Amino acid sequence: MKKLLIVAFALLVSVPAFAATWENVAIVDAGCAKKVMDDPDKHPRACMLDCADAGFGVVADGKFIKFDDKGNELAIEALKGSDKKNGIRADVTGEIKDDVLHVESLTLK
Repeated sequence: MKKLLIVAFALLVSVPAFAATWENVAIVDAGCAKKVMDDPDKHPRACMLDCADAGFGVVADGKFIKFDDKGNELAIEALKGSDKKNGIRADVTGEIKDDVLHVESLTLK
């Protein structure tokens, strides 16, 4: 029985976590997230770039989910390459661990 429990635990721990995709979600900077939650699409891209040091995240299901370092880098790169003034939305793939979205990919809409 003890061996069975050890094997079961080892299998449980070794199961990889799967990434999820959030489609067409608003991207906002962490510094302004609380004040733009009601309408993140009105938040200007210029402000997001000015507040880039605070990091970024998505507004999904009525809450702000902060990005990891890779997500922040991808967001900055995407924002710099965009000519949209506001309404910055993206498809984001990643995994949430400890309330942080570990981003695998980010594609602006």
